[in-house]
Amino acid sequence: MHKSIFFLTLLTSFVVAENFDVKMVNADASGQVMVFDPPFIKANVGDTVTFLPTDMLHNSQSVPGLIPSSANSWNGAMNEKITIELNAEGVYVYQCTPHIALGMIGVIQVGSPTNIDDVKNSVSSLESMIVMNKERVQQYLAQVN
Repeated sequence: MHKSIFFLTLLTSFVVAENFDVKMVNADASGQVMVFDPPFIKANVGDTVTFLPTDMLHNSQSVPGLIPSSANSWNGAMNEKITIELNAEGVYVYQCTPHIALGMIGVIQVGSPTNIDDVKNSVSSLESMIVMNKERVQQYLAQVN
């Protein structure tokens, strides 16, 4: 009987990580241009995100200073399918380097948004690089809760 309880407890404490696919596209179904699809994800520590080069000439790169301090940064090459593991709780902001001027950014919330104040205080440097679709930064950050 005790072995059954132990096994059941072990099974229920085993959490399977989820993978989220994010397409890098020139236009999404709603007509938004130069976007990550979806642009906002809510995930858990241990989950992964796979960035898919659906359309060419895109990459995915974490924005320095706009990810949790203990998180692993990433810098995908152009047209590279890249999978990242979300190893720290908090808010991650990422960009497509060649299309940052067009507002091609995304936000991932992992668990509790522990660094949201730091992100909000530092995001102006990212916004200053965006010429078109500046509102995306605040729209995506508004989804963090």
